[in-house]
Amino acid sequence: MDNCPAASTFLTDSLELELETEWCKPPCFSCDFDNRGGGQHFSGESYLSSGALKRLILNLDPLPTNFEEDTVEIFGIQWVTETALVNSSRVLFHLLRQQLYNLETLLQANCDFGKISTLHCKAANIRQQCITFLHYVKVFIFRSLQVQNAESHVPVHPYQTLEAQLPSVLIDELHGLLLYIGHLSELPMINTGAFVNQNQTKLFPPSWHLLHLHLDIHWLVLEILHMLGEKLKQVIYSHQFMNLAGDNLTNVSLFEEHCENLLFDLISLSLNRYDKVRPSEALMSHHCPCPCIKELWVLLIHLLNHRSKWSLSESFWNWLNKLLKTLFEKSNDRRRPSVPVIQPRDPLGFSWWIIAHVASFYQFDRHGIPDEMRQMESNWNFVEELLKKSINVQDGILEEQLRMYLHCCLTLCDFWEPNIAVVTILWEYYSKNLNSSFSISWLPLKGLTYVIKSPLAMLEMVKTCCCDKQDHDLYKSSSSYTIFLCILAKVVKKAMKNNGPHPWKQVKGRIYSKFHQKRMEELTEVGLQNFFSLFLLLACVAEVEDVASHVLGLLKFLKPAFITSPLIWKGQMAFLLMYTQKNLDISVLAEIFSGAFREKAKEFLVSKNDEMGQRQTVWSLLSIYIDGVQEVFETSHCLHPSHEKLLNDGFSMLLRACQESELRTVLSFLQAVLARIRSMHQQLCQELQRENVDLIVQSSLSAKERHLAAVASALWRHFFSFLKSQRMSQIVPLSQLADAAADFTLLAMDLPSTAPSDLQPQPVTSMIQLFGWDDIVWPQVVARYLSHFLQNSMLCEALSHSGCVSFQALTIRSWIRCILQMYIKNLYVPDDSFVDLNTEQAVEKDYMEQLAELTRLLFKLSEVKNILSKAQVEYLPIQEGPKKALVLFLEAVGITYGNLPTLSDKSAMVTKSLEYLGEILKYIKPYLGKKISSAGLQLTYMMMGTLVKSWAQIFATSKAQKLLFRIIDCLLLPHTVLQQEKELPAPMLIAIQKSLPLYLQGMCIVCCQSQNPNAYLTQLLGNVIEQYIGRFLPASPHVLGLGQHPVLLALRNSATVPPMSSLKKCIVQVIRKSYFEFKGSLLPPRLASILAFILQLVKETNIDDSEVELLLPGVLKCLVLVSEPQVKRLATENLQYMVKACQVGSGGEPAAQLTSVFRKFIEDYGMRYDYQIYSILETVAALDQQVVIHLISTLTQSLKSSERKWGLGRNIAQRSLLKRFLKRWSPFS
Repeated sequence: MDNCPAASTFLTDSLELELETEWCKPPCFSCDFDNRGGGQHFSGESYLSSGALKRLILNLDPLPTNFEEDTVEIFGIQWVTETALVNSSRVLFHLLRQQLYNLETLLQANCDFGKISTLHCKAANIRQQCITFLHYVKVFIFRSLQVQNAESHVPVHPYQTLEAQLPSVLIDELHGLLLYIGHLSELPMINTGAFVNQNQTKLFPPSWHLLHLHLDIHWLVLEILHMLGEKLKQVIYSHQFMNLAGDNLTNVSLFEEHCENLLFDLISLSLNRYDKVRPSEALMSHHCPCPCIKELWVLLIHLLNHRSKWSLSESFWNWLNKLLKTLFEKSNDRRRPSVPVIQPRDPLGFSWWIIAHVASFYQFDRHGIPDEMRQMESNWNFVEELLKKSINVQDGILEEQLRMYLHCCLTLCDFWEPNIAVVTILWEYYSKNLNSSFSISWLPLKGLTYVIKSPLAMLEMVKTCCCDKQDHDLYKSSSSYTIFLCILAKVVKKAMKNNGPHPWKQVKGRIYSKFHQKRMEELTEVGLQNFFSLFLLLACVAEVEDVASHVLGLLKFLKPAFITSPLIWKGQMAFLLMYTQKNLDISVLAEIFSGAFREKAKEFLVSKNDEMGQRQTVWSLLSIYIDGVQEVFETSHCLHPSHEKLLNDGFSMLLRACQESELRTVLSFLQAVLARIRSMHQQLCQELQRENVDLIVQSSLSAKERHLAAVASALWRHFFSFLKSQRMSQIVPLSQLADAAADFTLLAMDLPSTAPSDLQPQPVTSMIQLFGWDDIVWPQVVARYLSHFLQNSMLCEALSHSGCVSFQALTIRSWIRCILQMYIKNLYVPDDSFVDLNTEQAVEKDYMEQLAELTRLLFKLSEVKNILSKAQVEYLPIQEGPKKALVLFLEAVGITYGNLPTLSDKSAMVTKSLEYLGEILKYIKPYLGKKISSAGLQLTYMMMGTLVKSWAQIFATSKAQKLLFRIIDCLLLPHTVLQQEKELPAPMLIAIQKSLPLYLQGMCIVCCQSQNPNAYLTQLLGNVIEQYIGRFLPASPHVLGLGQHPVLLALRNSATVPPMSSLKKCIVQVIRKSYFEFKGSLLPPRLASILAFILQLVKETNIDDSEVELLLPGVLKCLVLVSEPQVKRLATENLQYMVKACQVGSGGEPAAQLTSVFRKFIEDYGMRYDYQIYSILETVAALDQQVVIHLISTLTQSLKSSERKWGLGRNIAQRSLLKRFLKRWSPFS
C-alpha cells in the first residue's frame, strides 16, 4: 500500500488492519518501484507499507488471509498446515538452506541479456519459496503454537512432546540459518541495476535476489524471535548451542546477538560508502545503497524502541552508540574480533555522518510515511561526546573536518529538542579561537570573506544563520564558525520558544563572560569580524538593546588603532540597521554615529590636498556611513526625530571635498533618501484622505508628517546649496546633478514649506528657473531635468494653475537651446571647446537619447500640440529625431502665424515666437569661435536658415526685424567675411553653402512683405549675394555642379514667384555692379565662371527685359573687350539666350529694351570696335532680324560720326563692312 488512507486516522489499529486486507499479502524487501516523483519512499510490498511492522508491534496475525487451507505447499511439497512445522521442522529448514544454495549457484551463470529472463524467474521463484516458508513459521507461531505447562505430570501425546520442543528447535534452526547465510557485508559485489525487456518489465540478476533474500531472512528471523518471546512469555533455551560466554543460547541472547550482528553489517555497508564521500557532500550523500537497506534501518528503529519500552532491552540509540564506540577502539582491543567491521579512516566523521542520516529515519512512522511533525527521540549524550572529541585540540583540528562535523550537528539540532550543552561545548572552543579565519586553503568561500564588505552584508549573513532551513552547500559557502553561529541561533530560538527567557540568560552568561578588556585587546581584524558576527546573531535572536549596549561598552576596550577601523563602523552600522528593521528607536546609536561622521567629514575636508592614502582611509569610513544611512531610510517604516540626526552638517563639508567618483556615491545617496521621503509622504497623504480617521490616528499621522518635514529641511539645508553652486561646473556628474535637482523640485511640490527662503514663495517655479530655464546651465543637465519635470503630470498641472503662464514657452526655449548646443563640449572655456569633427559627428549616446525623450514629452504640451494642429502638421516621434523635430516645429510656427486672421493675434504670436527663441544668438555663439566644430556649424546654419525662411512673415514685422538683422550680421556677414583677403574656414563655408538658399529665400520674403519697406534689409540682401556669389563660383566654368550654386538653388527651390522675382532682380543688380563695371583691360576675377553662372541663371529662370537690360551690356562688353576664347564663347551663348528671352517676352515684336541696349552699345564702341560690333550683330541678326533692322540707322549714324571725328574723309573699311551687313540683312537691299 503506497499511502495510508485518510479514514484510518479515526479507526483503531486492529479494526484498520481487518479492513485493509491488502496488507496481508506476504511482504518482502523490494526496491522495484517508481520513485521519480519523490513522494514514495518504500515499495508497496515492503514490511512498512504493507503494515507488517504494525502487526508485529501490535501482536496481530501476521497474514490473516494466508495459510487458511488444510494443506500448504512449501518448497514444492504439500504439508499439513497445522502440524508441518512440529513434525518436520528440521526437514523444512534443511530445504530452506538447500534453496539458498541453489540461488547461490545461479550467481555463477553468465548474466547477459539473453539469459537474464530465465535467471530472473528462477531466482525470483527460489526467493518466493524461502519467504513463504519463513512467513509460514510466523503464522504458525501466532496461530498454532501452544504454551506447555512444564509442571504438569499428566501423560501427553507424542505430538505434544514434539510441540513442546519446537521453540528450542526453532532457536537451533534459526541460529544455524544465520550461521549459514553469514554477514551481509560478506556478500559478493551486488549489481542493483536491472534489465528492462520489451514489455517494460524489470528483470533483476541473481545477485539482486540473493541480497534481498538475505535482507528478508535477517529481518524475518528477528520477527520470529520477537514473536516467540511475545507468545511464550518466557526464556527459551537452545538444546544444541551455547553462546560465546559458555552459557546456553536463548531466544533473548540470539535476538540480541543477531541484532548486534545486523547493526554491525549495516555499519560496515555504510563505511564502504563513507570512504567514497567527500566532506563537502556528506549530508547530500546517503549511506544506504538502496531503499531496502533504508527500510531495514527504519524497521530496527521501531522494533528496538518498541522492545525497550516494554522490557529491559536497550533502545535503538543505545545499540548504535555501543557499536559506534567500538570504532574508536584499536583493533586488538575490540571485544568482538569476529565481527567483520572495516577499520574506518575517520571514525569521528563517520559517526557524525551516520548519526545525522539515521536520525532522519525517525520521521518515518510504522507505515513508512514521513511525518516532519513527529517527535524524534534524541541522542544528545553520545553527540556531546562526539563534539568534545571533535574540538579536542590535542588531536589536531582540521577546518575541513570540523565543518562537516558541525554541519551534521546543525542537522541534528533541527531534528531534536534544543540542547544548551552543545552550544556551551562549542563556545569553549571558539571563544579561544576568535582570531582564526577558519578557512580552507584549497576552497575559497562563496558568501563570506575574512572581512565582509558592507554592514548590510553582515546583517544578511546573520539572518542567513538564523534561518530555519539551511543551504545544503553550507560546507563550501560558510566557515565552521558560521556553522557554529547557525547552531547557536537554532538552539537559542528553540529553547526560548519552549522554555522562555531562561535558556537565553544561560547562553548570554556563558558568552559575555569570555569578553573582557584583555580579550578585546587581543582581537585582530578577523577576530573583530567574528566578534560582530556573534553579537549581531545574539541581537537577532534575543534582546537587541541589551546586546547592542554591551557591544558599545566592549568596543571601548579595543586598541586605539582599531577605534577608526572600517570594521568598527560596519559593525555599528549593522546594529543601526537591525534597530531600524525591528522598528526600534535609533536615537542613541544615531547620536553617537552621526557625531563620528561629522568629525571624519571635517577631517576629509581638511585633507583635501593631502596624500591619497590618508584620504582614501577616511573616505572608506564615510562611505560606510553613507551606504548604511541610505539603507536605514529605505528600510524604515516611518521616520522619527532621530532620523534627522543622521543628516547633519557633515554632508555639507563632505560635498565640498569630494571628487567626481565620490560625488557619485553621495548624490546616489541623496536621490535614494529623497525618493524614500516622497514615497512616505504619498503614503501619509493617502492615509489622511481616508474616511472616518479617528483623532488618535490623525494625530499620529500629523506627527509623522512633521518628522518628514524635518528630514526634508535637513536635506535642503545640507545638500541643496551645493547643487545650486554646481550648475555651471564640471565636477558633479551632469546626469546625477539633473536627477537630484529634479528630486528636489518634486520635494518642493510635495512639501513646499521645507524649501529655503530664497526659493519662496513659489519654490517649484524657482527650482525650474534655476535648473531648466536658465541659459547658463549645461544643456545636458537641462535636457535631463526637463524630461523629469515633463513626465510628472501633477507638476505640470500645478504650474499651469500657479500663474506661471509662460512655463511652456520657457520650456520650449530651453529645448531649442539643448538641440542647438548638442555639439558644445564646454561653454566656458572657448579655446578648448571644440574638436573639428565631420558632420557625422556622434553626440554622446546618452545625451541624444535624453534629447529624444525630451522632444517626445515636449510635443505633448498643449501649446505645441495647438501649433501643430493649426499648421496641420503631424509629429511622428518614432521617425523624427530631435533636429528634424525642431525643423518641424519652426515650420509649424511660421505656418500658424501665416494662417492667423487678425492683426492682434499676429502681434501676440510674434511676441510668443520671440519668447520661444530667447537669446538664440548666444546659444550658437560658441560655434563661431576660434575652434571649429563642423557638425556644430552645420547644425547652427541649417537651423537658423530654417528659422529665417519659415518665420519670414514674422521677421517682416518691426518687432522681429532687429533679430533678423543680428542673425544676418552674425552668421552671413561677420567681420571675417567682409575681409576679402581672408579665406573663411572650410567647415563654415560648407555650412553656409548648404543653408544659404534658406536665408536668401527668407530675406527676400521679408523684403516683399515688410510692413515698412526697409532699404537696409534690401542692402543686406544685396551684400549677402555679393559676398557669396563669388565665393561659391568654381575656378573653371567647366567644373560640374555649377547648378548647385546656393544662389541658384535659392531661385530654383522657391515655391513663391513674386518674392523670388525680386531675389532674381537683386542677383542681377549685384552681378552688374560687381562684375560688369570694369574698364579697359582690368578684368574681374573668374569672368568665365560668372558668365557661366549668368548663363545658368538665364536658362533656369524666366528672365525679363529689364533684367536683360541690366546684364546684356556687360555681356556685350565681354565680347568686345575680352579676347579669351572661353569668355567669348560663354558671352556669345549668353547673348543668344538673352535675345531669345526678349523675343519670347515681346511676343515676336522687337523688344524696345533690347534695341536700346544695342543702340547704346553701338554708340559706345562703334568707332573703335567696328569689326567686333558687326560680328555681334551678325549673331543677333541670325536670331532676331528685326532688332538688327532697327539698328541700321544707328550703325549709319555711328559711321558718319566716326568719319567726322577722325577727319580723314570716308572710312572705306567701315563703309565696306556696313555695306556688306546691309546687303545681307537690310530688307531694302
